[in-house]
Amino acid sequence: MSFSVPVAEAAELVELTLLANAREKGAVCLDGSPPGYHLQRGFGSGEHSWIVNLEGGAWCNTTEDCSDRKLTDLGSSKFMKAIEFEGILSNEHSQNPYFYNWNKVDIRYCDGGSFAGDADGKDRNGTKLFFRGLRIWEAVVDELMGKGLATAKQVLLSGCSSGGLAALLHCDDFRSRFPQKVPVKCLSDAGFFLDVKDLSGVRFMRSIFSGVVHLQNVRKVLPKDCIAQKDPTECFFPAQLIKGISTPTFIRNSGYDSYQVGNIVMPGGSDPGLSWSSCKADIRNCTSIQIEAMNGFRKKFVDDLIVARYKRDWGLFIDSCFNHCQTPFRISWHSRISLRLGSKTIAEAVAYWYFGGGHGVKEIDCEYPCINPTCSSQLDL
Repeated sequence: MSFSVPVAEAAELVELTLLANAREKGAVCLDGSPPGYHLQRGFGSGEHSWIVNLEGGAWCNTTEDCSDRKLTDLGSSKFMKAIEFEGILSNEHSQNPYFYNWNKVDIRYCDGGSFAGDADGKDRNGTKLFFRGLRIWEAVVDELMGKGLATAKQVLLSGCSSGGLAALLHCDDFRSRFPQKVPVKCLSDAGFFLDVKDLSGVRFMRSIFSGVVHLQNVRKVLPKDCIAQKDPTECFFPAQLIKGISTPTFIRNSGYDSYQVGNIVMPGGSDPGLSWSSCKADIRNCTSIQIEAMNGFRKKFVDDLIVARYKRDWGLFIDSCFNHCQTPFRISWHSRISLRLGSKTIAEAVAYWYFGGGHGVKEIDCEYPCINPTCSSQLDL
C-alpha cells in the first residue's frame, strides 16, 4: 500500500539567540564561542507553558573527535543558523495539536557531551578545547528563567538521541527550579542507550561513553549513589539513570533503534563480509539468525526499562519500527502516516501522559516477526 505524503507549507525560521556573557560564565562551545538557542514565544492559552528541547547529535569522546567537531555547528556557534521548528516544536495545530501554542526553545548542542561536562583540554594543534556542557545547560536555563520560564504554569523538558540522554541527566535538576505546584515532566526520545556487546565482543557504547565521561568530566551530573558503587561510565547509561529520577518521565524509543542496531548489534567493523548490511538498512531484510540477535537486543532493552514500567506516573512508547529520533519531525510526531501504538500517535500518547496523569501510557510493541503495520518506510530517518 502506498501513501502520498501531504506537502506542508514551509515553517518560519526561528532565529538564533546567543547566550549573553557566555565567556564570563565559562559557558562556551568546544571552540570557545558562545552557545545559542532558538526561542519561539507561546500565544493564547499556551502563553505560560514551555517546552525546552535539548538538541542531539552524538558525542565526541577523543581529542581528535572534538577537534573535528569544533569546526561544525555541533562544536561552534559560528556555524549555527536560524532553523525551522517542526514536530514537537511546531506552532502549527495540525502538526502539533497539544503543544503548538506553547513557548518553545531548542537549545543548540555544541559541547559533544550531552550537556554534562565541565573540563578543559587541548586539540591536536595545541589550541584549547572547552568541555563546558554543564555550564551551558545551567547558564541557558538561567537566561530563559529571566525570559518568562520562571513563571511557567506547565513545563516539558525534551530531547532526542544524545539530547534525550541529556534530558534524563538533567531531569530532576530542571524540576527543582520550579515550585512544586507547577507540573514539570521530561521526555527522552531515542535516548535510551544500552551497554551491550556486539557480535565481536566489543561494547561500542561503553567505549564512547567512557571517553566522554573521562575526557569531559561529567561526574557532577551522575547519580551520587551510583558512582559510589559503580564505575562512572556505567552511571552514564539510562538503565542506571532512571533508577534515581523522581520526576515523571516519558521514554520514546524503538526496541530496534536504528542507531544502536547499526552501531551496537553489528557495527561495520565486526561485519567483514557485509552480511548484515541489508539487515542494518532495513530490519525486514534480516535473516532468522539476524532476527534472533535483534530480538536479543530488544529483550535487553525491555529488561532495562523494568524500573520505568513500574513507576506510576511515567510513560512508555516503545515501538518495533526501525527508527531513531521521532519527536522532531512532523510526519513521525503526528500525521496521517505516523506510527501508532494503542491507536495513538507519539504526540497523542505524550499528551495523554502529560495532561491525563499518565495512567495506561505504557505501550510496548510486539517483537519481530510481528509487524506493526504503521511502521512507515516513507519516513526519512
